[in-house]
Amino acid sequence: MNNDDFNLSDFTCEACRAGAPTVTESEMAEFSPRIPDWEIVDVNDVPRLRRTFEFDGWMPAVDFVNQVARAAEDNDHHPLIRLEWGKVRIDWWTHKIKGLHRNDFIMAAKSDAIWQHLHEDAGEDNP
Repeated sequence: MNNDDFNLSDFTCEACRAGAPTVTESEMAEFSPRIPDWEIVDVNDVPRLRRTFEFDGWMPAVDFVNQVARAAEDNDHHPLIRLEWGKVRIDWWTHKIKGLHRNDFIMAAKSDAIWQHLHEDAGEDNP
């Protein structure tokens, strides 16, 4: 993927099977700057991408969750989503390989794009 002008959210997830390779250090270095608001956390020795999104109320957070859920279903790649009043936390990782796959970075970027779009629709310049 070594083209500097690519947007991860434009990619689609590929089918991932047990035993597929996790992202390499080089891929992680290439993908991480494209999703700068995500952190890598370890949960039970399994790395995940995690981000908390903030909203002005319950329904905007629910709308966001619904759009991320649709994108997840369309890409056959499903996150852990925690919904609270004014907050949504999303964790992406690939269960089958117990680690991070390119798909996780793609879906994190798609989540960011959905969030950005919702804030633009609400008339906010810089969420």
